Amino acid sequence: MNTIFTILYLLLIASAVIVVVLENGDPIMSHAWILTVIFLPGIGLLLYFLIGKNHRKSRIITPEELSELTSHLTADAQPPMHDKYQKLCTLMQRANYAPLLHSYDTHIYTDFAHMYECMLADIRQARHHVHIQFFKIEDDPVGRELGDLLIQKAQQGLEVRLIYDAAANLHVDRRFYKHLREGGVEVCSFLKVWDSLFSRDLNCRNHRKVVVIDGTIGYTGGMNIAERYRKGIHSGIWRDTHLRIVGSAVGELQVAFLADWRFCTHTLLDRPHLFPAHTRPEGSTPVLTQIITSGPMDEWNTVMQGMIQVIAQSRHYLYLQSPYFMPTQPVLVALRNAALGGVDVRLMLPERGDKGILVQWGSHSYLEEAMRAGVKVYFYTRGYLHAKTLVCDDDFVTIGSTNLDVRSFEQDFEVNAFIYDTALARQQRDIFLRDMQDCLAVDPKEWALRPKRMRLAESVARLFVPLL
Repeated sequence: MNTIFTILYLLLIASAVIVVVLENGDPIMSHAWILTVIFLPGIGLLLYFLIGKNHRKSRIITPEELSELTSHLTADAQPPMHDKYQKLCTLMQRANYAPLLHSYDTHIYTDFAHMYECMLADIRQARHHVHIQFFKIEDDPVGRELGDLLIQKAQQGLEVRLIYDAAANLHVDRRFYKHLREGGVEVCSFLKVWDSLFSRDLNCRNHRKVVVIDGTIGYTGGMNIAERYRKGIHSGIWRDTHLRIVGSAVGELQVAFLADWRFCTHTLLDRPHLFPAHTRPEGSTPVLTQIITSGPMDEWNTVMQGMIQVIAQSRHYLYLQSPYFMPTQPVLVALRNAALGGVDVRLMLPERGDKGILVQWGSHSYLEEAMRAGVKVYFYTRGYLHAKTLVCDDDFVTIGSTNLDVRSFEQDFEVNAFIYDTALARQQRDIFLRDMQDCLAVDPKEWALRPKRMRLAESVARLFVPLL
């Protein structure tokens, strides 16, 4: 009996090692996983299955189906771009099928209440369809107000569709979604918890925030739908950043939504009326924009690759905001290189997190290394900073759902707007500088002297970064 058990045990280990080797992943990570499954064959294999296995051989939508959707995008007459970002634009076009398009009347929101009222006003004016996708949609006064409006529009004969992440909304009463469905709203959850419970998708989340109204108005950024975003947290404000755009770039947000809808419902909504022709509003200035999506089932880590390219090309300054800082090694190296090369690199994080002390410790474990290279770190103290922004050299800004952490870069489905525009970049730069007035600057020398027990706790937390 013992002999049979030993043979099965060794076969299990050998099979797990072969699976890891055949992934052809990063050698260092492969070595780590091999050691894990050898010394912890049961737990190690489970952990690898949940957080280590490569998802990129699967697809959220086939290339042929994606081509059908993107064929509806009308390329704008593009003025010559500054040579600095030609390579970045080409990279995003080839890796993400993201043409360079125009947006108009682009508005940056830093207050949820303002964004929410504008979004509701736009939905009230909708005439054809409303597509809504948020990571979290709470069953609270904010969520119910939005839900009632969506039901109203559906009963007026509009096509109304809603996507929410199943795991992130597991606590929400199912009657909330049932009420929406009964009111005529087409509702689907992304990666149903039960379906993914015993699959490699269990640790993946759809973190995207996308709103498309009549194919002409779009919203994206870092904000979700919940009362706490309006009332605040930690006895302070909820500081976030969101975008409203009109113009042909909205078509790319539409493609992002429809790709996720295809994954959820197995139905491809390849309908021309969802991609109306766009005209330039009188007196408006076109803004060159790419909508970039990324996810564990994509061939490339496009948002991360795009950010690395921007960081590497930065010449004067680079200002970043994120609720978490647990970057992949390539992103951390890029930030260090920029700071060491003389770029003014500033990183703004919340003083207190929203996901417990373990996440905060994991985030803090990266700061000393970054500050040694010259990265300036600021803790936002007025409330909770949830914004995900990067602005560079008065000519580039990205706003979206992507955090500066491993989960966003490698495990979650994200969407960011890459905007090549001086006015918008300077606006975001000024927003960052205003936020600095509500920050505590971290002294690198004092940070290096924090207690050894704290450094140990941070280092241990760092080991669990892929799960945080």
